[in-house]
Amino acid sequence: MAFTPTGKHLILGTWHDGAGSFMSSPAQGEPMTVQLGSADLIARAAEAAEEAFLSYGYSPREDRARFLEAIAEEIEARGPEITAIACAESGLPAARIEGERGRTTGQLRLFAAHIRKGDYLDRRHDPALPGRKPLARPDLRMIERPIGPVAVFGASNFPLAFSVAGGDTASALAAGCPVVVKGHEAHPGTSEIVACAIAAAIERCGVAPGVFSLVQGGTREVSAALVTHPLIRAVGFTGSLGAGRALFDLCAARPEPIPFFGELGSVNPMFLLPEAMSARAVAIGSGWAGSLSMGAGQFCTNPGIAIARSDQAEPMIEAAVAALASVGAQTMLTEGMAEAYRRGTDRIAAQPGVTRLFGRPTNDRSAKPYLFHVAAEDFIANPVLSEEVFGPVGLLVTVSSEAQMIALANGFAGQLTATLHMDAGDSALARRLLPILERKAGRVMANGFPTGVEVCDSMVHGGPYPASTNFGATSVGTLAIRRFLRAVCYQNIAIELLPEDLR
Repeated sequence: MAFTPTGKHLILGTWHDGAGSFMSSPAQGEPMTVQLGSADLIARAAEAAEEAFLSYGYSPREDRARFLEAIAEEIEARGPEITAIACAESGLPAARIEGERGRTTGQLRLFAAHIRKGDYLDRRHDPALPGRKPLARPDLRMIERPIGPVAVFGASNFPLAFSVAGGDTASALAAGCPVVVKGHEAHPGTSEIVACAIAAAIERCGVAPGVFSLVQGGTREVSAALVTHPLIRAVGFTGSLGAGRALFDLCAARPEPIPFFGELGSVNPMFLLPEAMSARAVAIGSGWAGSLSMGAGQFCTNPGIAIARSDQAEPMIEAAVAALASVGAQTMLTEGMAEAYRRGTDRIAAQPGVTRLFGRPTNDRSAKPYLFHVAAEDFIANPVLSEEVFGPVGLLVTVSSEAQMIALANGFAGQLTATLHMDAGDSALARRLLPILERKAGRVMANGFPTGVEVCDSMVHGGPYPASTNFGATSVGTLAIRRFLRAVCYQNIAIELLPEDLR
């Protein structure tokens, strides 16, 4: 029997109505009635999470690893149903959803393997030195411990990998932290079926049911109630700069401020160096077009800006325009995103010195790609041009000298990624740019396109503000678990009283 979403909230293993409802807005098919979240539901979920922390936060790593693997198995068991619901709600093609589902289960298993190793605990021991002069040293042991209940916000552009059972949830559960998820209004049915998978894993593994709750959204008050609830100890968020900054400010204004790990926005600049452009400008241009239009440009790593020397730009422009001309209208995740994309491309086109190289407008939930050009002087003079427009739009900035390219690099705000397209003869310029770019971005790459984020130990998906609100953190890869841990030092504590992992 096919899964039929109820639109309800999951708290303590049971499904609850809300105080009102709203209608979803799927890309295909009939809308569904979704129960509104509320401050009361958030409070019940947070209290359940705190109660669950008393057992789950102190459970053996092996138990948590098996729980993460059980979630992955339950998601896979619902694979075809998840694909059908997610495609209808998001408008994304089945291949994309299936790939994202594989990433979701893969990162759950990655975290299971990671916590089994135990390296993330960063255990340290300085034995007592009672005879040390002039002062004796006590016995000191340090370990990373889970912080408590974590709030996670489902992301609109990744209904699986950055949502209910996505990277924030997986890393928090791996750390030993219960999770309260606010589902995204764009895909409530997808959120619910994934929550069912987690609930089934909770029952299989005998985990405290308060370890996971799903509260559907619908109002800003739900978000505010979640990040300001005194039992919530940290927040994971992927979304817009405006919404993320508002939630970040709420976290900071709490009587006891908490960390807000928000991924907010990035234009992911690419620097096209002279030797590389001389050798392969056409390939770079067509590759850029493919990357920025992939998935209707709805990726946080979309390479929205490319910087090249003005006397080398023409072949790349021709190749990019030719590639974009074959890209048809693509459905965007929500009607609001489509409207924001139209406003964003109109805003770019209206700026002084900007030339539209390619672009076709739409008036519905779809988007078609745009390509614009501006000289470096006008780009530097107009900060609006360095703001993210979420969708398949690219801006080529042309420079007249290496000094101007370096000045542009220095002028960028924080980014998720920065890219150097270079050949061997570009090493001297790359050597000057790299120290600048590593201060601007969490991931610096060469000769590729940043769309596509490998889930592994060494990945950093974060960066200085406004790319993220915490430049020392990542939301992808095993280092993400550190966001939900804190170091505790035990001084002269008897061995039998210490955490099992520190004995």
